[in-house]
Amino acid sequence: MAQTFFQVVVRYTVKSGEVDTVLQLLREMAAATRKEPANMSYEFFQGAENPEQIVILERYTDAAGFAAHREYEHIERIGAAQIIPRLASRSIQTFENATDS
Repeated sequence: MAQTFFQVVVRYTVKSGEVDTVLQLLREMAAATRKEPANMSYEFFQGAENPEQIVILERYTDAAGFAAHREYEHIERIGAAQIIPRLASRSIQTFENATDS
């Protein structure tokens, strides 16, 4: 039977001189997000060619789980207040998917 999930792909371009801080904040964000009931995974990757590029791959049980994620306290405290001001740009894409279990 196929397992459905909701995939989120976030792309950051970090301002010069802010990469180390953003990576540390993402470690905190990942730890908090992984405790959410609907979160299946939260991983982030730094660009090999351009270290100022970061990709975050988040997986939730469904779209409602992702919507709930956006309401947690750590999103405001870490994401909005501390990470976003350190970014030159960001994009968020969402996908509904299925995989063999």
